[in-house]
Amino acid sequence: MLSIFLIVAVIALLFAWVGGWFGGKGVTPQAMADTAEASGSPQPGFRRAHSKGICIVGTFAPTSEAAQLSTARVFSQASTPVLGRFSNPGNDPHAPDNKAAVRGMALQLKTDDGQEWRMAMNSFPFFASSTPEGFQAMNVARLPVPATGKPDPEKMKAVLAKYPEIANFMAWSKDARTPDSLANTRFNGVNAFRLIDAQGRERAVRWSMRPHAPFVAADPERLASASRDFLGEDLDRRLAAGPLQWDMVMQFAAPGDPIEDPSKAWPDTRPETKVGTLSLTRAQAQAGGPCFDLNFDPLILPQGIAATDDPVLHARSAVYSVSFNRREREISRGQAHADSGSVQ
Repeated sequence: MLSIFLIVAVIALLFAWVGGWFGGKGVTPQAMADTAEASGSPQPGFRRAHSKGICIVGTFAPTSEAAQLSTARVFSQASTPVLGRFSNPGNDPHAPDNKAAVRGMALQLKTDDGQEWRMAMNSFPFFASSTPEGFQAMNVARLPVPATGKPDPEKMKAVLAKYPEIANFMAWSKDARTPDSLANTRFNGVNAFRLIDAQGRERAVRWSMRPHAPFVAADPERLASASRDFLGEDLDRRLAAGPLQWDMVMQFAAPGDPIEDPSKAWPDTRPETKVGTLSLTRAQAQAGGPCFDLNFDPLILPQGIAATDDPVLHARSAVYSVSFNRREREISRGQAHADSGSVQ
């Protein structure tokens, strides 16, 4: 669906790195946060992207194999408390759920030794571009020109010629099917990380959260008439019947696989290992909820898990920090919307 591409283009505004993009001009996280804010009406006190969300609470239980792959305490502790957030893309915290073709899951796992593991995943299987430069070019091409109030298609053609991986994402998005529930959505951490075992051996991996609930595609007619908050309402109904579960699965890179390019999915034939099960037991509105003051920085990692040099991964951390500081400042100055909850 083309709408998925357009949504990801907005999300991409958050993935700017502090390095110089065009001849060393140095586009900063601050500038990218400015552009993300300009993509819609001002929403002081809310996140700059994925503004609409729901807090979630649960636990993570590892498999017996997990501790052999990484020394991270989360893989040896019997059960770890989880605080997280489901979210919709965009900067409108009140946007209708039926417009959300992409969904997010962010988690914080805090073990008994005081370490934390934070992650932010999305429902798409790979990113639209391999670099911040490509993200920026794509978003510049999407800006409306004054003469027509619409994007200039010639600009996008030039971007696709320079960054062909974006065309690959557009082709995928045309046929992508949207799940009818958060509970049956697969969430992918498309950036690569390294697991470090007790012998110091490192393995490059990408992980995903795979739902126990069977996939059901959203019916377009029912989606069109659905409640603006139907995802949260459905989540509450399902949780009332019992915990919702996802298996965390690690996919291992083979020699030659692109470790630092999130726009390229690894082949399905790569080895995989289930390392644990996420069980969600409760959901709560984000306003005043336990997840609202969390910055789900993907570079907050425990010992036994390390970041790769993927520039998009590092960009996310930089821009999330800008968003955190702006939200905190808005709250402290009394500028935030009444329903924004608290600071990030």
